[in-house]
Amino acid sequence: MSLQPQFGSLIPSQKQEVLNSNYLQWTDKAGANFVDFAQQYLPEVYEQEVERYGNRTLSGFLRMVGAEMPMTSDQVIWSEQNRLHIAYEDLTPAYGASNVINFTGTPADVINVISVGATVVVLDNFGNEAKCYVSATVPGGAGVGQITALPYTAATLAAAGLTGTVKVFVYGSEYVKGSTTPNYNAANQTDGYISVDPQFTQYHNSPIIIRNKYVVNGSDMAQIGWVEVATEDGTSGYLWYLKAESETRLRFEDYLEMSLVEGEKVAAGSAITGIAGTQGLFAAIEERGNVNTGFTAAAGIDSFDAILKNLDTQGAIEENMLFLQRQTALDFDDMLSAISGGAQGGTAYGLFENSEDMALNLGFSGFRRGSYDFYKTDWKYLNDASTRGALTGPSSIEGVLIPAGTSTVYDQILGTNIRRPFLHVRYRASQGDDRRMKSWLTGSAGGAFTSDLDAMEVNFLSERCLVTQAANNFVLFKGL
Repeated sequence: MSLQPQFGSLIPSQKQEVLNSNYLQWTDKAGANFVDFAQQYLPEVYEQEVERYGNRTLSGFLRMVGAEMPMTSDQVIWSEQNRLHIAYEDLTPAYGASNVINFTGTPADVINVISVGATVVVLDNFGNEAKCYVSATVPGGAGVGQITALPYTAATLAAAGLTGTVKVFVYGSEYVKGSTTPNYNAANQTDGYISVDPQFTQYHNSPIIIRNKYVVNGSDMAQIGWVEVATEDGTSGYLWYLKAESETRLRFEDYLEMSLVEGEKVAAGSAITGIAGTQGLFAAIEERGNVNTGFTAAAGIDSFDAILKNLDTQGAIEENMLFLQRQTALDFDDMLSAISGGAQGGTAYGLFENSEDMALNLGFSGFRRGSYDFYKTDWKYLNDASTRGALTGPSSIEGVLIPAGTSTVYDQILGTNIRRPFLHVRYRASQGDDRRMKSWLTGSAGGAFTSDLDAMEVNFLSERCLVTQAANNFVLFKGL
């Protein structure tokens, strides 16, 4: 007995034919979420997921501006030179006939190393100055240091027009014929030459341990639903649970960089115990570098020139990189376009082997102002809505200027002098364990056989810190 086709019945066809007896309906049995296949034609399903946020990764900034080097200790210590010439600020003159300048300024315990016979320039905060001869000197700290500065063109400092606190710097010396330069004698504090010992400033940073984990249980691994994906690290294909593992790895790689950019040391008043933290890029510039607040196109080239003048007082490194958020990048474009006649000049692209194409391929555009070359690019970390791009106002970071110079240091691992970027990463490593980027499997699924846990755990670990040398040459741009 054959079945007669009736409305709603399903009769399979021996061939792939379009008949009213094998028509599959698409019905919604649960209102909005649950559907089944009862339809003649299968719905059109996109296998490839839509990359609606583009490239979501944020890392790459430190790889672009620095280098990575191993370290074996819990701490990395480096020394930075102090200034070569002798200068003091915020000193307090007596403004009497004695012409004494007291070292009671900032800091109050500064050591006076200006010798008898030195010639100095004394300047106040109102544009007045006097060239002086130092006839007497008292070293020492805690506010007891002083010099007697006799103006060349007036009887007293006050008569030379000076007022208020002053800045003093040494520009040379002058001695009478047949004189000697005797060493300083503590018993006679108005005589002698003070030997200046070179000083350096020491800084340190500690690595932090960064960890992450991805877990999938054994049951879910047996129920695989495939989807074609293309990830930011260049891989593509059909993945399911490894798709999530891949994103966990990408997120962890971003954390490796974000931790070194945002890191903070644990302060004395913090309630955090057991960890020390690490000094990231922003914290290092805030403490030892330069902060520019409220840079806008409306401020014009004068605002940027003020930054250059400040760089002149620091290392005056010729080539610098600007990593900016979108609005600040547009402000720079507007500022440069407002300069008539191409006054901003060209640039030699020396940082990129004098190849403009190489600079453009890396996303940089260059301009020259004064004696400086600048290479400008957007920094996605400052634009992404899930990170700094969501912040505005006084706490917002709108860009950073990073010098492209290097410093020569002795590397204990290599046993030789090497040149390192001012900004570089140190990671923990030894002959037995490299902790730059570790990953391993645990559990009892997915090829792991380390425990009775019915799951596969993908573990990630790194131990690293950022070394920000010569932070006085860095500039942090902040919002108003």
